[in-house]
Amino acid sequence: QVQFEESGGGLAQSGGSLKLSCGVPRATGLVLDFYSVGWFRQAPEKEREPVLCISNRDETSYYLESVKGRFTASRDNAKNTAYMHMNGLNPEDTAVYSCAGLFTGDCSSEYDEGAPWDYWGQGTQVTVSS
Repeated sequence: QVQFEESGGGLAQSGGSLKLSCGVPRATGLVLDFYSVGWFRQAPEKEREPVLCISNRDETSYYLESVKGRFTASRDNAKNTAYMHMNGLNPEDTAVYSCAGLFTGDCSSEYDEGAPWDYWGQGTQVTVSS
């Protein structure tokens, strides 16, 4: 079972930055070029919410108003890895962050609840202290 692998989480101070990675081992045979990558987060006792999506054409759709201007996405297809750069962190950003891949390669401009994400990662914890 292919699984995306997140890394880069940890503890940050308010106003700080973290860079999350979402990688797929080449040995799986999965080529990230064909996938859009979505980032999601789930805070304690809250529902999982979509954060943003980066298409295979490097276009980013933001699904969470509060991260616009602070979070950006990028990808390095040669490394089979996508990234989410988080700046200006605040305690409300504390959550488990997960990535997922969608074979269509596209990202809807507004989040599609019915999008059939093909693969998910286990998540990485981000904790922001005030």
